[in-house]
Amino acid sequence: MSLPAPQPVFDAQAYLAWEAEQSTKHEYHDGEVFAMAGASDAHVTVAGNVYMALRNHLRGSPCSVFISDMKLRVEEDNAFFYPDVFVTCADSDRGQSHSKSAPVLVVEVLSPATSAYDRGAKFAAYRKLPTLREYALIDPERLSLDLFRRDGDSKRWVLHPIEAGGHVEWASVGLQVPLEALYEDVPMTTTGPQPHPAPDQA
Repeated sequence: MSLPAPQPVFDAQAYLAWEAEQSTKHEYHDGEVFAMAGASDAHVTVAGNVYMALRNHLRGSPCSVFISDMKLRVEEDNAFFYPDVFVTCADSDRGQSHSKSAPVLVVEVLSPATSAYDRGAKFAAYRKLPTLREYALIDPERLSLDLFRRDGDSKRWVLHPIEAGGHVEWASVGLQVPLEALYEDVPMTTTGPQPHPAPDQA
């Protein structure tokens, strides 16, 4: 997630040097930096559940899972992002301690402030990553996940919407998981947060 208000213009190297001295995270896109906003309880919980499902599945494999604090570089779009969760299996990424650049899967948990950006400009940037096979957008307020999968080696992406009762199949890492498992400890219904019960009437 990031705030819409841009900060001063930098080139990529100046951004990296500047951000290393900041107390908060900032994403970078083609010369502009954007401060990262705080996240809701549901957002953090869903992201954590996604991370744990992927981490447990990929334990002992050549792939690594990262959550929120690792930068993802999109050199083709002159950008650095902080995805909520992403997976990389590339040898080239193992030697990079502060950013990665060859993900196979990226997951973003939506928020009202960033939903349009995650679906639009950010997805357009991610699509330029030649290694990326799948991009998932999760709504933390309702049981809903949009999975975009690259069609073979083409530039075409196919949407696989998943709703309550469905299973998420991340083919890029060979994992299938019930959608509800990604919402563990998030009280909700299929249409929104679970309402609190009304107090007993005397």
